[in-house]
Amino acid sequence: MFNILTVITVIFVAVAMALSLAHTLELPGKMRLDKETYYAIQPIYYPGFTIGGISEPVSIILIIILLLFTPTEGTQFWLTLTALMGIIGMQVVYWLFTHPVNQFWVEGAKLSDIGSSFFAFGMKKERPPSADWLKLRDQWEYSHVARAGFALISLIALVIAISIKN
Repeated sequence: MFNILTVITVIFVAVAMALSLAHTLELPGKMRLDKETYYAIQPIYYPGFTIGGISEPVSIILIIILLLFTPTEGTQFWLTLTALMGIIGMQVVYWLFTHPVNQFWVEGAKLSDIGSSFFAFGMKKERPPSADWLKLRDQWEYSHVARAGFALISLIALVIAISIKN
């Protein structure tokens, strides 16, 4: 049962990493876009990336379960804990840097009730002015680079943890 849990956990962490890595790999091309083109393409990410985003909270839960079944003495525990910190780091970056800009990008978009509720969460009363689009673009793009870094750390730590013997 533990082996099945580890495989499922790795899959969910890999999906979380894949989504943030996809955004990161788009960065060089997107940084060359003018304002109108950039605004036109931002809505294409919803709902696909939003649906895939479920992999992050599921990863957190699965890694916590793995930790509960991992002996605290030994390298496996600490690597698994590192994997958990990586996924939590992704969430911290998302909620502090990515989510506020996502709220700006989806303004006026037709979203499902669930999507509307999700993007309204933590919404500030005053919206950033669109004149700051370069700042918003940079914050959104580079937050995904940071998230991909956390995800990569998490995936590497998890794979090493499950491949070694204490």
